[in-house]
Amino acid sequence: MRGDPKSHGLWELTAPALADTGPLVGDAEADVVVIGGGYTGLSSAIHLAEAGVRVGLLEASEIGFGGSGRNVGLVNAGMWIMPDTLVATLGSPFGERLIDLLGRGPQNVFELIEKHGIECELERAGTLHCAVGRKGLQEIEMRAEQWQKRGAPVVVLNAQQTRRKIGGGNYTGALLDKRAGTIQPLAYVRGLARVAIAAGVRIFTQSEVLTVSDAGSRWKIGTAKGSVNAEWVIVATNAYGKGPWSQVRQEQIHLPYFNFATRPLSDHLRASILPERQGAWDTSQVLSSFRFDRSGRLVFGSIGALHRVGASVHRAWAVRSLRRIFPQLGDFEFEAGWFGMIGMTSDNVPRFHKLGRNVVAFSGYNGRGIAPGTVFGSVLTSYVLGNIAEKDLPLPVVPVEERRFRAAREALYRAGAQLVHLTEARI
Repeated sequence: MRGDPKSHGLWELTAPALADTGPLVGDAEADVVVIGGGYTGLSSAIHLAEAGVRVGLLEASEIGFGGSGRNVGLVNAGMWIMPDTLVATLGSPFGERLIDLLGRGPQNVFELIEKHGIECELERAGTLHCAVGRKGLQEIEMRAEQWQKRGAPVVVLNAQQTRRKIGGGNYTGALLDKRAGTIQPLAYVRGLARVAIAAGVRIFTQSEVLTVSDAGSRWKIGTAKGSVNAEWVIVATNAYGKGPWSQVRQEQIHLPYFNFATRPLSDHLRASILPERQGAWDTSQVLSSFRFDRSGRLVFGSIGALHRVGASVHRAWAVRSLRRIFPQLGDFEFEAGWFGMIGMTSDNVPRFHKLGRNVVAFSGYNGRGIAPGTVFGSVLTSYVLGNIAEKDLPLPVVPVEERRFRAAREALYRAGAQLVHLTEARI
């Protein structure tokens, strides 16, 4: 987007065209104004419009410009941290309530896709969390035990079973989560935009929020060329937020994540690598992820930013790693490379904020944006409509956290990923 092939890469090359939208010009009226055109904002807008609410959505750039259009496309249940850890962090009753909601998250995404016929390369074969070494195997066994006691359909595979599922690698095992799957993430968010427009949502792109004012009963949200007056405001900008409510971004540490996509592989190679089409990632601290797209491109990624020296370091590492995991690949070429930012909170748990009178926000998805972003949009709708009380939300209301030394920490993550990839997987 914006002429930058490193922003959305393969996803922009293969996603359906953007919905016909443009900037806000003049003054508009709505019941709810949604700020941000990603999964949470669009899910909220759809559910509100279907309930008969007038919705205006303001996006500073284009639909899916942030993490919703750049991620790997793994639709996973839960969060990165283990279920018991999340419950211990949030306490009762929010912990188990959130685990239950997010455990059903992938199913909610798939039902939404199928209900509206969204073309986004949906694969419902599950995902594989691959164990690196003995420590990694212990991690996935613990994770499996915690999900299984909650009735989740997860299975631990041994090393031999894992190798058959992946078609390579030397992993000590894998956690197969049958609830999960993969999508083309930019196609999904663009599909949500088309569904929202069809439901009556007025979407304005290239409409960055510059000013906000509270008139007592309604908010006035100003852009460069117009304004929207509304009773409620949903701030759904997450890690890419700027402007009047930029504190939502400020409480998150940016963790860069990149992906490279090969050119479409031969039928022979496609049959030998991830033959059942699960998406996969591993337990390394600087993790790797890999999956296929619908046309047989192998998408491979990890932590790091593709700019300056990082672009060449991470690219060389990706080539070495793919050859190590899948020696049958031989010579191959990358067709695209791109990266984005993951917003990480201090405890790796998402947040629910009340940023003012009738101003609410969910944020901090910590690398699990697709399912949580979608289901939190539905939750926000229920809250705004008065169908759910604050005490019944899946997260407590908390103040925005101030993250000290944020810029220094982000620079350390970038440098650390480069150092690891400079030395790792050399052959």
